[in-house]
Amino acid sequence: MYSLALLLCAAALTHSALAVKVCPRPPEVLFATINVVKNEYNVGEEVEYTCRPGFVPNNGQRKYICQPTGRWPLNTLLCLPKRCPAPAPLQHGTIDSRDFHYRSSLSFSSVTCAPPSLPEFGVLSYRFLKPGNISYFMDTIAFECVPPLALIGNETATCQANGTWSSIPECRAVTCPAPTGIENGFLNFAVRRTYHYNESVSFSCQSRYVLEGPKHSRCEKTGNWSTKPSCKEPCKIPVKKAVVLYEGEKKRVQSDLKEGIMHGETISFYCKNKEKSCAYTVPVQCVNGNLTLPFCFKERGFFSSLVKTDPSDMKPCEDLK
Repeated sequence: MYSLALLLCAAALTHSALAVKVCPRPPEVLFATINVVKNEYNVGEEVEYTCRPGFVPNNGQRKYICQPTGRWPLNTLLCLPKRCPAPAPLQHGTIDSRDFHYRSSLSFSSVTCAPPSLPEFGVLSYRFLKPGNISYFMDTIAFECVPPLALIGNETATCQANGTWSSIPECRAVTCPAPTGIENGFLNFAVRRTYHYNESVSFSCQSRYVLEGPKHSRCEKTGNWSTKPSCKEPCKIPVKKAVVLYEGEKKRVQSDLKEGIMHGETISFYCKNKEKSCAYTVPVQCVNGNLTLPFCFKERGFFSSLVKTDPSDMKPCEDLK
């Protein structure tokens, strides 16, 4: 009996030693699939993991073999989301995103500018140059100051790509000293006082002087007066006796034009063409007191005027053409 028991025990041990071990279902890997899915795997069977679309494996092992111990080797595989390239800049807008990996999202928006901050007391105001109360990228607003304050800086501002305005001007009190007169002219009803920005004065010239330039001078942002006009002198005709053409009519210098002509006006002198025995005219303009006689003009003396025909009485050369 004793030997039979020993025999049965030895047989049981031998069967246990020869029993084949199996591996359970391999561990799941997030965002991955297994090529062969079973509840049991024999020793030596191999499984392979594949990352799902949109994911890529790290440096971990993808293939694993069922070990004689009935266990799988330590799984080191990770499936990581793919990274998308950064999107191109959005013209006139912004892209809001901190992550460019698979399944992340982007949001796009247009750039807007909040109303600009203005100083107290309402000395500076602005107006939209486009309909509506919302300012988008490249929209422009215009600024104004309450008179008599001067606007210092740009009169307009533009909504920039970063959502801020390009520049905000300021309103400043500007004064100009009492204006001075001009040569051969005078100020019209000017009071000897300090003038504020944008106030103006006007000028006039003495008799027979011509005002050239702007009649008004204005107090500018710099505290200086804008350009003043000038008074241009009349011209005396530098001959004692002659007949000239003035305003389409023949005039005698010694009687009709004793005071000369004014700045900017023109008179024409008669010159003689000796070869054709005819006369032609040469215009000359008065420029601030200066009048130059044409080279062809010859002033006639007393005896010459008695025996010779004056060019002004000769046949015009243009009639001979």
